[in-house]
Amino acid sequence: MLQEAPIKAKESLWVMAKFKDYSQLLKPNLSFMVVFSSVIGYLLAPNTSFEWDKVLTLFIGGILVTGGANTINQILEKEGDAKMKRTMYRPLPDGRMSAAEAWIIAGIAGLAGALLLAVVFNPLAGILSFTSLMLYGFAYTPMKRVHPVAVLIGAIPGALPPLLGWVAATGSLGVGGWILFLIQFFWQFPHYWAIGWVGYDEYKKAGISMLPSQERSSRFTALQCMFYSIILVPLAITPRVIGMAGNIGMWVSIACGIFYFIASVAFYIRNDYKSARRVMFASFIYLPVVLLALLFDKM
Repeated sequence: MLQEAPIKAKESLWVMAKFKDYSQLLKPNLSFMVVFSSVIGYLLAPNTSFEWDKVLTLFIGGILVTGGANTINQILEKEGDAKMKRTMYRPLPDGRMSAAEAWIIAGIAGLAGALLLAVVFNPLAGILSFTSLMLYGFAYTPMKRVHPVAVLIGAIPGALPPLLGWVAATGSLGVGGWILFLIQFFWQFPHYWAIGWVGYDEYKKAGISMLPSQERSSRFTALQCMFYSIILVPLAITPRVIGMAGNIGMWVSIACGIFYFIASVAFYIRNDYKSARRVMFASFIYLPVVLLALLFDKM
């Protein structure tokens, strides 16, 4: 009995370590915002109400698919991750997990999530979620080392979650779903470019190309941030036009778009670390506030 205690303790520590590694691989914290927007898309669809079982299923399916995509991303970026302080202690670059084990996790999570969405909601939801995984894992991820167009490619799977939620609720690609797709699509460009500007040195060491100008000293990145953020202002009117939301949702969305644009203008004028971080934080504020405002206005 005394000998069994240390063995059980070691087994417990091993399980805890594995759980931590799998959590780092699937990135549930990062996946939360993605899944959040899909749930909002589901609830904004016509003739839908909050049903715990449906929302929870959509949440779990989304977490699994997004986790699978994140895992593929880490497998393909193993060498680059080893060169950055922020990522060098992840399971793959640190040698705590083999690529084969990670591929198994990615396959199980991605397929299970897509199948769950297809069975519980409809086949189109499953197809859309799996398409998102493939685009993120096998188009966006490798392109990051080749050309800044990767941000454009990544913006497509990045904008699919709210459209996926709409499809899960309605079974079709409706106008409202596409409007939510466009809002999240244009939101991503200043978001990722601000992150790329702030982490420029680390990304450069890893061979990752994110900025449209390729050089941090250029103001072209900030100019592009201005262009994509200002598009969100007139786009904020469209949910009101089609009757998806009312005046409150529209005005809150317009205000958030202007706030995002002002941060981008300040970034263009100053072109420094502090102003880039402000764009980044403005992006963190914009999306959840806009989505919640639209949902509140529908309710």
